[in-house]
Amino acid sequence: MQVYYEKDADISLVKAMSVAVLGYGSQGHAHANNLRDSGVSEVRVGLRPGSGSAAKAEAAGFSVYEPAQAVSGADLVMVLAPDEVQPALYKDAIAAHLKEGGALAFAHGFNVHFGLIEARSDLDVIMIAPKGPGHTVRATYAAGGGVPSLIAIAQDASERARDIALSYAAAIGAGRAGIIQTTFREETETDLFGEQAVLCGGLAELAQAGFDTLVEAGYAPEMAYFECLHELKLIVDLMYEGGIANMWYSVSNTAEYGGLTRGKRIINDETRAEMKRILSEIQKGKFAHEFVGENLTGAPHMKAMRRILAEDPIEAVGERLRAMMPWIRESRLVDRSKN
Repeated sequence: MQVYYEKDADISLVKAMSVAVLGYGSQGHAHANNLRDSGVSEVRVGLRPGSGSAAKAEAAGFSVYEPAQAVSGADLVMVLAPDEVQPALYKDAIAAHLKEGGALAFAHGFNVHFGLIEARSDLDVIMIAPKGPGHTVRATYAAGGGVPSLIAIAQDASERARDIALSYAAAIGAGRAGIIQTTFREETETDLFGEQAVLCGGLAELAQAGFDTLVEAGYAPEMAYFECLHELKLIVDLMYEGGIANMWYSVSNTAEYGGLTRGKRIINDETRAEMKRILSEIQKGKFAHEFVGENLTGAPHMKAMRRILAEDPIEAVGERLRAMMPWIRESRLVDRSKN
């Protein structure tokens, strides 16, 4: 595995460029602000007309353009709009407007890997993918650090695509922590699997199932919330700091013995077999096809699932308990009025 740091990157390459950041959500706001603070000569923000993020970008001091205007004249375009809108965005705002020999960048390989975007042959097509949410990318940079990032090259028209990717990654702070070279395929498939089976899908369902089990057995919802969701942060922080062994070292002997002997009854052979099926669906493009189809019909299933979750007792209990802990709000990463 090749790992690069600030000393390996020529940040002057991207500093001399005009960069268009399309999207100003979690990652978009982080990239735009970090690039500007690193001395990039021009950072434009491109947003669709009526975007709710426009006021946030303008409040941060950025000039906001419609996507095609932001792309026109830019040397590098970073596409940070949601995956489902990127193919249309490329067709309508990028394909005919990005200058010849420009660089087209992504923070996730989904659309390029699955062939939903086929870039012009004269363009460099690169990926710079921070391994953390945009709010963390911004907060860590502002504190003098950085979040490790992946880079990948799908198309090297200029024969300096890797240098440009390294330069961009260093400008958003990744060179302070480490920049790892990978491929669009590897990043896309491992990222989707991690989200679905472990980090988002698996973890959320595990917490929900634990909460429901205790409440259905007659225990107070508040106790169930503390034990099955609130304290997840304590455990994850221990793993984040020093791995799984660090977590086992830090918890009580009772917790360690109970977890080691009972954990495999939850994550068992059937669970592992289902994980392999999920990975296979990703590798074969089945998930991508399903996701694209969902959004072509207006995302009815996703909207229904969001509505059901918002109405679930775990959300109401959590909101009430978090109000008793003001330090959570004071140190929050997500402020929806700004990012």
